[in-house]
Amino acid sequence: MNGAAEGFERAYGYAPEGVWAAPGRVNLIGEYTDVNEGHVLPIALPHRTRVAAAARTDGVLRLRSREAAEAGTAELSLAGLAPGGVTGWAAYPAGVAWALREAGLPVGGADLYVESDVPAGAGLSSSAALEVATALALTELHGAVCERPGLARLAQRAENAFVGVPCGVMDQTASACCTAGHALHLDTRDLALRQVPFDLAAHGLRLLVADTRVRHALADGAYAARRAGCEAAARALGVRALRDVPHAELEDALGRLADASLRPLVRHVVTEGERVREVVALLATGEPRKAGPLLTAGHASLRDDFAVSCPELDLAVAVANEAGALGARMTGAGFGGSALALVEEGAADAVGAAVTAAFAAAGHRPPRVFAAVAGEGARRVLRGEG
Repeated sequence: MNGAAEGFERAYGYAPEGVWAAPGRVNLIGEYTDVNEGHVLPIALPHRTRVAAAARTDGVLRLRSREAAEAGTAELSLAGLAPGGVTGWAAYPAGVAWALREAGLPVGGADLYVESDVPAGAGLSSSAALEVATALALTELHGAVCERPGLARLAQRAENAFVGVPCGVMDQTASACCTAGHALHLDTRDLALRQVPFDLAAHGLRLLVADTRVRHALADGAYAARRAGCEAAARALGVRALRDVPHAELEDALGRLADASLRPLVRHVVTEGERVREVVALLATGEPRKAGPLLTAGHASLRDDFAVSCPELDLAVAVANEAGALGARMTGAGFGGSALALVEEGAADAVGAAVTAAFAAAGHRPPRVFAAVAGEGARRVLRGEG
């Protein structure tokens, strides 16, 4: 039996109606462009959050997690759900139920049991994986129809409005909409999707992820501050969002900003949007090796202009490049989390070992280094006995 299904049966005393799984993601290029209505290029990871679930008819939502077993079972009334009313991990699935119902979808109560191997706090979207798996489970259990991009938007609304985290829509869309063997070229303004071939093995390449296993305390506040700064810059430039500043007009735009503190933010967002365009073009023409320098340039921009890196991420990127990577950068919101490196397949072990050794020499916790292969998005993985 599926492990999540077994956990469900131990928790609730009966078998679930099914198990739904959604992946974490790693963003190849396009960091902080999603909160500026720009373009991003994530892939789904093989790491997944699984939600075993069964419908209830009494308007009650019961939630239990393997990873937060000490919290016990949260029992909530759907009718009483409101932003800020649920704390801890349970706020994420509860927020999804709230967002679905607020959107008019006929979602009722349920028993949910969650287990996950998406590393938490690693910048790999463990929260989005939980949200999307929950959304898929609740809609399918109750026969509610919602296309995947719309489901991702509602999962984002749960995190923004219910949990209170001002994230963009990339993470949820990647978890819901990615396909195996492809990177997802997403326009976060209108959710236009393009699946771009991403079979690195066919080119003798590998994408390594180094989870630094650190998360610095200012991450959440800094994320909100950067987003607010970008919005202020867009207002000052008279555009809806910074994605509307053409790359060719960047210097003119920077010159029109009276607030000098906003200029680095604009420079990062506009140049990062151009890097997404260039990487997509290279992948489409079968030239992924040439994307390496663009990854490294993206890290420099995140470090120097957007100021969201940290010593551990900078070390991982620098050592990976010194050890032979074609390019490397931080991925995710920063101040900890993960870095990625594009490497020749034959150099993967050496690059991973070099990063691990450098962390030991610096007195950091050992990083978790693994190869990322573009996986599939959310789906039902088990039809239960309920």
